Amino acid sequence: LGKCLLSPIVLAAYAYNRSLSELGPGGRSDDEPGVLCQLFAFLMAFFGLAPTLLLLAMALECWLSLGHPYFYRRHLTRRLGLTLGPAAAALCALFCALPLLGFGVPMQYCPGTWCFIRMAGGGPRELGFPVLYASLMGLLVLAIVACNVSSMRHLYGMARRQPRRGPPPAAAPRMEELDHLVLLGLMTVLFTVCSLPLIVRAYMGAFAADFNENADLSALRFLSVNSIVDPWVFIIFRTSVFRTFVRRVCRRL
Repeated sequence: LGKCLLSPIVLAAYAYNRSLSELGPGGRSDDEPGVLCQLFAFLMAFFGLAPTLLLLAMALECWLSLGHPYFYRRHLTRRLGLTLGPAAAALCALFCALPLLGFGVPMQYCPGTWCFIRMAGGGPRELGFPVLYASLMGLLVLAIVACNVSSMRHLYGMARRQPRRGPPPAAAPRMEELDHLVLLGLMTVLFTVCSLPLIVRAYMGAFAADFNENADLSALRFLSVNSIVDPWVFIIFRTSVFRTFVRRVCRRL
């Protein structure tokens, strides 16, 4: 949804050879972001934070189902699951709308085809929101990694407790837990690597006054790579050939 909403704006800027501030109403220069640039900055912040919050909900569900199955069975209902998605989206929308109300400043970045919150330069009113945004992202990343590591530990314990039935080729059922373990490990590492650059850039811009638009653009690219690569990792890993290869590697290890 984020890419479907943001990509047409970028393509229009390239098609008309104008920056977002010039393309939308209300903007006259890079220092005066227009309505379109402010909307773009809001969508970038929202679709960077909302999927992370949903990933935390998924990691918590996985951890509870593996480590606390009785609590999971009694308290986590379908109704709760249906309300978590809209509630997470509403909270993220309210939080990301703070720059539109004056806490934080939307800014157009080079080459003029994307906007985000100003992450360097300015006073506490301008830099308070990016530091808060990066801190919240950092806490979510730590919580997701902790939940996934705990889930991986439970999966490894389940695989160890599986009784071997016959010779080693007949002991394949215990590898089902290891399949989930490897997939969860890959997605955890990918998510962490893609999320950390934006957090580091926000802190460097606020506390070290490091204004580098190319580095900020690279950090945002890393963040967008996660949502592109994650589905492909899941799709490729679900193929029988790749899973057979992983099982052979696990057996050798």
